Amino acid sequence: MSRTSLYRSGQAGLSLKLRQLALAVGSTLALAGAHAQEAVSQAIPGVVAAGAKIELIKDGFKGTEGPVALPDGGFAFTETQANRITRIAADGTTSTFLENSNGSNGLGFNAKGELISVQVADTRVGVVYPAAQARTLADNFDGLPFGRPNDLVVNKRGGVYFTDSGVNVAPNQPAPTKVFAKPAVYYISPEGALQRLAADIERPNGIQLSPDEKVLYVANTNGEHVLAYDIAADGSVGARRNFAKLAGWNKNDSGVWASGADGLAVDEKGRLYVASNVGIEVFSAAGEALGRIALPKKPQNLAFAGAGKKNLYVVGRGSAYKIATQTAGYAGRAK
Repeated sequence: MSRTSLYRSGQAGLSLKLRQLALAVGSTLALAGAHAQEAVSQAIPGVVAAGAKIELIKDGFKGTEGPVALPDGGFAFTETQANRITRIAADGTTSTFLENSNGSNGLGFNAKGELISVQVADTRVGVVYPAAQARTLADNFDGLPFGRPNDLVVNKRGGVYFTDSGVNVAPNQPAPTKVFAKPAVYYISPEGALQRLAADIERPNGIQLSPDEKVLYVANTNGEHVLAYDIAADGSVGARRNFAKLAGWNKNDSGVWASGADGLAVDEKGRLYVASNVGIEVFSAAGEALGRIALPKKPQNLAFAGAGKKNLYVVGRGSAYKIATQTAGYAGRAK
């Protein structure tokens, strides 16, 4: 073999080794990144241990929202794009809970065991299960239809707090010609009376009650803070206040500032858990930031469920996860 051929052969061998090394390094980094996302990286005292597994239950769902604990230890959530409600049993098996859900989004049970949902196909709030009890609770305010009912929480008296985040308009698309009720927070009393509580939130999204039901929390997707309202005896609320500053507050791909704040959950100690752009942000009952849990995908909503409500279930971007927590979720409500 000539000297030139030997040189070329050596160069080819070196290039192959470099490519193999690059692939090996890339695979190692990918595995490290995946491992980091499959476990909690930093402990949040009383909430979750470092190294706690972020268990992927399943992915491939079509529009993941509205998780809620089921009485049998499982949990249900909505697949808005598939127009169904899906059940995940305590052993992780999945099944259809309800087909043709009218685009159900947020879910909640009342004391009678009826499942109430906010619905985005034919926009309304109402009972969807059992079928024999299905009925509409509200579908408009002052004659104007809701834009996009988003989330709800049911109090101990059977009153329903819910958000209407408004019609989604894609960038560079004209506004709809149909007139809708403006984005707001609403309350349906146990007697069925509808009241608009707050209409000064840019994009109201997730909604939750403190364990003692004296404070109403609202996630403002386009704002920097989770909002809070003190609740009066008749279910109405006082003045809006900033409860907690969100680390997820940043510019999105369109250059717009937003926190991505979505679903909310509370544990038995009154801590508030928020799905945001950076994962799950956890706050004390006083609004102090306690830490955050990064996930493989950006979460959309979350709820405590399972035996003793000792697991935090999270859904988002077509996936469902389970995380064991050190403090159980509040047991006084399904959500």
